Amino acid sequence: MGVIPDLNELRAHVLFETSGSSGAPKWIALGKHALRVSADAVNAHLDVTASSCWGLALPLHHVGGFGVATRAFAAGCRFEHFAPRWQPEIFTRWLADFQITHTSLVPTQVHDLVAGQHRAPQGLRAIVVGGGRLDEATGRTARALGWPVLASYGMTEAASQIATQSLAALDAPYESAPIPVLPIWQTKLGDDDQLLIAGPALFSGTLISDDEGWTYHARVSLWHETRDRVQLDARGITPLGRVDSLVKVLGELIDPQSIEHELLALANGKLSPQCVAVIAVPDPRGEHALVPVFDAAVDRDLMRHILAKYAEGAIGPCRLREAVVLDPLPLSPLGKPLRAEISRMIRV
Repeated sequence: MGVIPDLNELRAHVLFETSGSSGAPKWIALGKHALRVSADAVNAHLDVTASSCWGLALPLHHVGGFGVATRAFAAGCRFEHFAPRWQPEIFTRWLADFQITHTSLVPTQVHDLVAGQHRAPQGLRAIVVGGGRLDEATGRTARALGWPVLASYGMTEAASQIATQSLAALDAPYESAPIPVLPIWQTKLGDDDQLLIAGPALFSGTLISDDEGWTYHARVSLWHETRDRVQLDARGITPLGRVDSLVKVLGELIDPQSIEHELLALANGKLSPQCVAVIAVPDPRGEHALVPVFDAAVDRDLMRHILAKYAEGAIGPCRLREAVVLDPLPLSPLGKPLRAEISRMIRV
């Protein structure tokens, strides 16, 4: 792969690793100014002051975790790092002990807090939930336990958050969308309802590795095509899935990830998002078939109940094949299913 080149274009930048559609190593270059602009916008949106305390419970090498540290620096407030291995009961005590006011979690972590019936400490004002969609049943149970969960939508190319629910949303029952767009961003829809964004926190360029070494590609357009399909209106963004996740089944375009969200909703908060994936596999008759894949830790009766309820309303192209169980279900460091690896495993 070689050493990342020391380029003038990358001075005063921070690099975050992602994976491209080919799976080749790819790094997003975010300028320090972009990171600071994003941090200031989130702090203003969530009423962060010098007396607040941001708590980090995400990997620092991901933009979501790095963004937490940047927000604390920008606000001049306290910053605490949750260093132990993730355990919801220890995390809950840590929040109280260090008087954390703001933090960011992924849906799996919120699910764990709810599953253990842990109650939030009184001083906690906001939890930005990113890295995926938190289902409404889990979100509402979390709110009932005092956890101030706020849906967000973001990406590495945007220095973390593009849209985030406000503190005022905590006065109403939790909803996963729409999510208000932060004022630093301009948004519009492209082909196939693809979201395009422009703003001062946008990435500068991309480093891509191939057999010849590393190549830097500067961003040349004011607008970035996100590859995410969304609904966009005055209330904000409603994510609909990835443009490149759509597959043809019996002649219809289907989004397997939307079916995952349906299964999670039918579980009524009893199924963690890190325990299920819907994978499209080649099929000689229908072009693709959809396979539900569960982690071995999932209760079999719960799995059968969810699939039976789903089958009651599933139309032809959305019907699922027999479930596959993997031990364990391959996940990313943030708890997202590794779809390419899962696909390889179930097709062997």
